[in-house]
Amino acid sequence: MKIVYSPKYCTVYASDPAAAPGRIECIYNQLKGKFEFVEPEPATEEDLLLVHWQPHVERIRRFPEVFEVAVLAVGGALKAAEIAVEGEPAFGLIRPPGHHASQGDSWGFCYFNNIAISVEKLRREKLVEKALIVDFDLHFGDGTANIFADTNEVVYFHVEGASSQEFLSNLRRFLYAHREFDIVAVSAGFDKHEQDWGGVLKTGDYMEIGRILREFSEKVCGGRRYAVLEGGYNHAVLGGNVEAFLEGFR
Repeated sequence: MKIVYSPKYCTVYASDPAAAPGRIECIYNQLKGKFEFVEPEPATEEDLLLVHWQPHVERIRRFPEVFEVAVLAVGGALKAAEIAVEGEPAFGLIRPPGHHASQGDSWGFCYFNNIAISVEKLRREKLVEKALIVDFDLHFGDGTANIFADTNEVVYFHVEGASSQEFLSNLRRFLYAHREFDIVAVSAGFDKHEQDWGGVLKTGDYMEIGRILREFSEKVCGGRRYAVLEGGYNHAVLGGNVEAFLEGFR
């Protein structure tokens, strides 16, 4: 497994929790020495326009520091997707997050929809036909759902559950009913942890989520899978939660 990362993701580009100092560093410090790291290139405007409207791109461009990191985050998702489609799992240790970014709008600490752009580029390049996006962030990825609302070849599923058992059961139940995909893409949010905003999942649950998704991808699409970081805001547990997920996912 490869980790897509750039030190520029540590840039504090805003005052929101996703951009907080130390958030990316706590994950990097947990993973370094245990995984191979690769650096991405910034996305191009052509990449952004795969799912976003031009006025939205121009609106974000008005904030140069935000724009620079945001296009690099998209580039990180694109790199992770590229690695995955070649047969090796990957994780984008990126920020800003992206699943609340729709075609012409964004909120919730997001600017561009990293996972959606990466999936759409694979489709446009004819590298995959049908993709599954699984989102286990605390919050529903309305941006991702909006972007692919009229696209039958891309299925978006947000995992929900009021307890660990219900959450994992709902994930297994959904996957059991869906078997035809060329790649599994994951919006990996860690804010549903018992010591984060959601207060539900344990660290071990993230390892199980990773294992379930790994085994599913191995059954349906030759193991082609990748994930990118979305939420997760308690720096004291975030690194361990990400590592647990990756141990199951790798």
